[in-house]
Amino acid sequence: MIDIQLLRHDIAAVAARLAERGFRLDTGAFDSLESRRKQIQMRTQDLQAKRNAASKAIGGAKARGEDVAALLADVAGLGDELSACERELETVQGALSEFLLGVPNLPHASVPSGKSAADNVEIRRVGSPRVFAFAARDHVDIGEGLGLIDFATAAKIAGARFTLLKGSMARLHRAIAQFMLDTHTQEHGYTEVYVPYLVNAKSLEGTGQLPKFEEDLFGVPRGDDAKLYLIPTAEVPVTNIVRDEIVALESLPLKFVCHSPCFRSEAGSYGKDTRGMIRQHQFDKVELVQIVHPDASHAALEALTAHAETILRKLDLPYRTVTLCAGDMGFSSAKTYDIEVWLPGQNAYREISSCSNFEAFQARRMQARYRNAKGRPEPVHTINGSGLAVGRTLVAILENYQNADGSVTVPEALRPYVGGQDRIARQR
Repeated sequence: MIDIQLLRHDIAAVAARLAERGFRLDTGAFDSLESRRKQIQMRTQDLQAKRNAASKAIGGAKARGEDVAALLADVAGLGDELSACERELETVQGALSEFLLGVPNLPHASVPSGKSAADNVEIRRVGSPRVFAFAARDHVDIGEGLGLIDFATAAKIAGARFTLLKGSMARLHRAIAQFMLDTHTQEHGYTEVYVPYLVNAKSLEGTGQLPKFEEDLFGVPRGDDAKLYLIPTAEVPVTNIVRDEIVALESLPLKFVCHSPCFRSEAGSYGKDTRGMIRQHQFDKVELVQIVHPDASHAALEALTAHAETILRKLDLPYRTVTLCAGDMGFSSAKTYDIEVWLPGQNAYREISSCSNFEAFQARRMQARYRNAKGRPEPVHTINGSGLAVGRTLVAILENYQNADGSVTVPEALRPYVGGQDRIARQR
């Protein structure tokens, strides 16, 4: 969540910055809650002072052998009112916290203005799209033509937006994930972690998916009413490693990589990307997460983005990287780069990774802190990004490495992971 002190000191400036991302801050609601908090807090402090003074007076009267019945009655009345004020203060503070949970992060000063993806700014383009001597097909036609991607059976088993991979295609999918993990652990210094695929509400609140985006999640009810959720991304369990922790300054940065399935209801996307593997209810990602000192977070975002791009470079897949404008960023992000891979079957660049700096936004929600040089706890900064989405990488390989006879060439970097196989063809 954003720092409440920013709202208290200059709410108009905060509202103006949030308006850049299309969010209208209800300044009246905040001012009303904050005014009530101040009134109750002042009254509570006044009652506490009076109770302390009365207690001291009772002690003195007792020492002098005086009757303290009237004084005790006064203290009892103060105690009742004080308890009522403390309960009301807790209610108002809870309402303030709930208000803050619905407010998105402030865009960083370097984020371009804009309302939609059309206003995003391309910062680099790497590689040239292949020119085919035949009509390029999309991954659906390629995979089904090979008999190795089966959408119909997946729909029978689970419904729409699921995929069944077979044989060499399933092995290639697995190989992509292993290749990414090896690259990030051996070359980029990340520690691999294996995490729960079910998380509690507190974890999702910490990274910003709850309470605002519950409809995008798959909830798993339990008999004890302690509802769990399937993870929408490994960002959630991995970032929550530091929830309610004070990380030693000398241990920063923490760098984690995790391969996991991801589960999303795609509640707001019906009618979009219904063909193939682009937008699924279940898909795999290799996620990169960094927990860093605040002074290092924007340099860490640049480094993490470069780590994700390395995978595309090694696979020789054309891509471009864009800076998202304020109106196109995710709820929790202060700055985001999208990496978009070229897909010949769509004749377009499509997102394959989103790399974001959340600054202290998630850390405040999680109470994830470090001790500064003076020993005082301060929020860490959190950064994450896909390094990469496994299914979309498979799609990109199928479309960019397709051959006229319907076969697919295996990228050289992946051949050690598939037993040296250099080509996937239909089995006769």
